[in-house]
Amino acid sequence: MQMQTITLRAGPSARHLAPPPASASSSNLSAGRCFLPRPPHSRCRRPRSLRASASLEQEVKERADSPSPSAGTSSQATRRDVRNIAIVAHVDHGKTTLVDSMLRQSKVFRDNQVVQERIMDSNDLERERGITILSKNTSITYKGTKINIIDTPGHSDFGGEVERVLNMVEGILLVVDSVEGPMPQTRFVLKKALEFGHAVVVVVNKVDRPIARPEFVVNSTFELFIELNATDEQCDFQTVYAIGLKGKAGISADNLADDLGPLFEAILRCIPEPRIEKDGALQMLVTSTEYDEHKGRIAIGRLHAGELKRGMEVKVCTPDDACRIGKIGELFVYENFGRVPVESVSAGDICAVCGINDIMIGETIADKVSGTALPTIKIEEPTVRMSFSINTSPFVGKEGKFVTSRNLRDRLYRELERNLAMKVEDGETADTFLVSGRGTLHLTILIENMRREGYEFMIGPPKVINKTVNGKLLEPYEIAAIEVPEEYMGSVVELLGKRRGQMLDMEASGPEGTSLLKYKVPTRGLIGLRNAILTASRGRAILNTIFDSYGPWAGDISSRDQGSLVAFEGGSTTSYACVNAQERGILFVKPGQDIYKGQIVGIHQRPGDLALNVCKKKAATNVRSNKETTVVLDEPLSYSLDDCIEYIQEDELVEVTPESIRMSKNPKISKKNNKN
Repeated sequence: MQMQTITLRAGPSARHLAPPPASASSSNLSAGRCFLPRPPHSRCRRPRSLRASASLEQEVKERADSPSPSAGTSSQATRRDVRNIAIVAHVDHGKTTLVDSMLRQSKVFRDNQVVQERIMDSNDLERERGITILSKNTSITYKGTKINIIDTPGHSDFGGEVERVLNMVEGILLVVDSVEGPMPQTRFVLKKALEFGHAVVVVVNKVDRPIARPEFVVNSTFELFIELNATDEQCDFQTVYAIGLKGKAGISADNLADDLGPLFEAILRCIPEPRIEKDGALQMLVTSTEYDEHKGRIAIGRLHAGELKRGMEVKVCTPDDACRIGKIGELFVYENFGRVPVESVSAGDICAVCGINDIMIGETIADKVSGTALPTIKIEEPTVRMSFSINTSPFVGKEGKFVTSRNLRDRLYRELERNLAMKVEDGETADTFLVSGRGTLHLTILIENMRREGYEFMIGPPKVINKTVNGKLLEPYEIAAIEVPEEYMGSVVELLGKRRGQMLDMEASGPEGTSLLKYKVPTRGLIGLRNAILTASRGRAILNTIFDSYGPWAGDISSRDQGSLVAFEGGSTTSYACVNAQERGILFVKPGQDIYKGQIVGIHQRPGDLALNVCKKKAATNVRSNKETTVVLDEPLSYSLDDCIEYIQEDELVEVTPESIRMSKNPKISKKNNKN
């Protein structure tokens, strides 16, 4: 028999050995190990003493001689025609753009079809902000194998979406920027994937950037695997280099193919086939839900065992063993860029089910007779809380359609049906609700969606959720990674020091003269920090954060040094009054704008609030003026919803309506202060 040498990516360096006997198939080897041949000129990870130098050839021989896991008395089998993968990465590392290229090269669209960029970001907010908020399903077919792809969010506040979908897949594509390397969210999603035991294919994206450093990125990613206690087999990850925007990929950064063929091949070889119980009792864990006006609630999940058929009666089981009977109305699978109706679905595939209108995420669709519930989805606890209450301003009901506490309650509790990382509790009064999430952005997206749906309400400042353990007060800490030009580094370090930040690392970040600072900061200190850092760095700094752990209370933190300009009279603002008011600070309003008493109309240039009248009119006299006075007004400061939430303090509120966002003093707290 002719022998040839192949390269195994084992540990930090490539190892060479003869292939196993012909009788040993790749399915009998470890699912996490990938046997893609690598060209001799490709780069290897740095040698490390952490990998034992025992005979890998003996290990392969032993595994080849051992019986297949699907053999014997076990009823488990594998589906060779399906792969289930999730694409995970830090924000802006190119996940959704890579999915676009995969869809195009799989002939999902016609040659003459006009396809917009980031086709998977179908939500209006996703397109406006340029980020992925909700995980979405699609599929492609490559060489007769169906590849189910789940595009996931990259921002840490939407980590709950990533945690949900990892139950549906056997492997992940970890996309890493060729310049930035592993970032905070990269660490989070990789940690979750390794805990599930998933296989990982690392995709170094954007290798065409002039300052790309793929070798450094691969080494940094390998170090991250070691830090997260990955197994030897998980550390044997396959690296694929790609340009997602141009649809090119290759096993070497210097020699890319004209298409994504090497990436597809890596998926087929490195991502294990789904293990199923084809003849077992029906089991499908619901990991996501959608709503359709005609079909009602749609449950999405992966079929773990058995076969699901259209029209069959099933048992819906909850984690607490409470079960009810339901009927499958319609059944869909994901093909190309849409849902396709089918009569039946076999185990191992991802499908969508209609007909059970009260089904919830985390419940199990099981066999009517012998079905049992699967383990429920576990999501990390929220760290930030905000109060939602009905609108009590004088302008209530002028712009919104839903203004009552009943409307607000129904909408918030309806959000819990699909957003597992969020919690809603009743507040101190009947018209107040406490909403907890993974971060301010997580809650801001909910607020923005609600105002676009026609809701009017008021929100309080974000507060962290503390814990008491063994009589000690603990608060959440986050890891902050800041990329900042060297000339502004001093100002940024000073800001983080005031907010009780502890420096963990400082290193040069590429040849552009920027530095990467890593801090451990209390979550309280991060509220309002983004705008402060942008101001200190003239808009050139980039801040990324990820939850780390709970730690001891860090002490008092001052988040704002300036007070607010508060209107003590309502009406329409005048240019005459605004000229005098702008000498006291920066205004939020312009002439001719309606305001009310207690509304925040600007930022005071000194600590403490200042009450003033921006509706004052110039006194009319019978004395003729020889020359009209020219009024020069500064451009008012325009704050977005995110900016307003970061700005307000304990005694202030944000009024949210479909057309306006205003800030005001909280009348309840103001009355308490006046009594004291």
